[in-house]
Amino acid sequence: MAAGILLLQDLCIVPMMLLVPVLGQSGRVSYPLVGWALLKAVVLLILIVLAARTLLPRLLRQVALLRNRELFILFVILLCLGTAWLTSESGLSLALGAFIAGLVISESEFSHQIVADILPLRDSFSGIFFISIGMLLDLHFLAEQAFASFGTFILIVGVKSAVLFVVFWLLYRSVRLGVVLAFSLAQIGEFSFILARAGRDHGLLTAASEQMFLAASILSMMATPFLILWAHRVAFGLEAVVRRPPGLQSPEQEEETASSITGHVIVVGYGLNGQNLTRVLREVGIPYSILEMDPDLVRQAKEAGEPIFFGDGTRPEVLRKIGIEQARVFVIAISDPVATAHVVSQARRLRADLYLVVRTRYVAEIDRLYRLGASQVIPEEFETSVEIFARVLQQYHIPRNVITLQVDLIRKEHYRTLRGLHLQGRRLDELSQFLVGTTTDTFLIVEGSPAVGKSLERLELRSRSGVTVISVVREGKSIHNPGADFLLAIGDILVLLGSHKELDQAMQILSPPGRGEESG
Repeated sequence: MAAGILLLQDLCIVPMMLLVPVLGQSGRVSYPLVGWALLKAVVLLILIVLAARTLLPRLLRQVALLRNRELFILFVILLCLGTAWLTSESGLSLALGAFIAGLVISESEFSHQIVADILPLRDSFSGIFFISIGMLLDLHFLAEQAFASFGTFILIVGVKSAVLFVVFWLLYRSVRLGVVLAFSLAQIGEFSFILARAGRDHGLLTAASEQMFLAASILSMMATPFLILWAHRVAFGLEAVVRRPPGLQSPEQEEETASSITGHVIVVGYGLNGQNLTRVLREVGIPYSILEMDPDLVRQAKEAGEPIFFGDGTRPEVLRKIGIEQARVFVIAISDPVATAHVVSQARRLRADLYLVVRTRYVAEIDRLYRLGASQVIPEEFETSVEIFARVLQQYHIPRNVITLQVDLIRKEHYRTLRGLHLQGRRLDELSQFLVGTTTDTFLIVEGSPAVGKSLERLELRSRSGVTVISVVREGKSIHNPGADFLLAIGDILVLLGSHKELDQAMQILSPPGRGEESG
């Protein structure tokens, strides 16, 4: 949602930039004149956009066919600067033209490559832009008008934060997330500097007013990291003061609760992981209920018949209404690390015996979540690593119970080995004893195998690899200790005994030429 608000702010600059020249005309403003000016500007913009969208793809395709990276980058820069110059010659602003050029290029089939090529230039120009903003500020003015500048800064941040909070609260009914969003987007957008410069050029702002605006804007940008840092603390504090019982499900069904369900699984967060989990729970017949903050997602899930409720999992009132006292398992699958920690803390405070499973993307959160009361923390990257090394060990014919033992050991030790920490108890390097030990494995004889139609004596499997065939399974019947004259056929399953190295050599002997092994 934050990205959508920022995008809307940038798009709003278009009508504002169109109005600045009209409002800057001397004398009384005529509404027909304003309308005519806007109409001309809109027509010009439409013509420029249509021309760019019609010609740009063809031009970019021809330049891309030259397979010259430097020429491609220069052509993209030419397009941006050329569009900006064209809008300036049409009576509009350079900044508006550059903005339109960026929008048009983003819709082309080469947009991803363009972004990758322009990225270094973007960072350089961003630095130059903010340096120039700082150079525009008169430090003597700031010193003389420090109180007024700070008051303007407080007014701008306060009004913008209040508007954002009210809009978010009306849509989502969440005090906490509304405060976080308001604090995170309280600063003045970059396009405001361009708008202020245009207003100064057209006489809408005096030099003193422009300096006051610059001072307040720069203060808001400097305060942004601190506002984001304090956002969650203020949000939880304000939410504790308000103590408004939040609604569940959709706004139209706030009275319904899940307290009648017992022994169920509560899933907080209905993203990809939450949806996959509930799909499995539904298939095996385990009751569950879902808690989600996105009203659109809640509405869609309700239409699909899911037992989903709208609410904030950081609130104990919501957890009680969702039936945490009767739940058996509590799964947290949300991306916000601060909210995740608070949900774990609240859930453990309400139920000391509840089994809490937490998904996290951040390694640094693992120990903290365990301290807060999580029963099991699932770090996404480490679980991927576990699955990879388990499958690698299978290729070396490590017994499945040994692999399972090592996986359980890693999880029991909270992934300390994978985090480079000291592992108490058995170490992973103890696997070396299994690599030299004797074990069994099975192999399916397929069409094309060198063993088809040969006897065990002729195959010489023991002398060539050291492996002993202790049994053969044919058509569901087991033949123990087959003789040397036993002929092998397609579909036979050999039960082999040997070391891991010997088993690997035997698999290579039995596999068809040019094909990998097929073991059962």
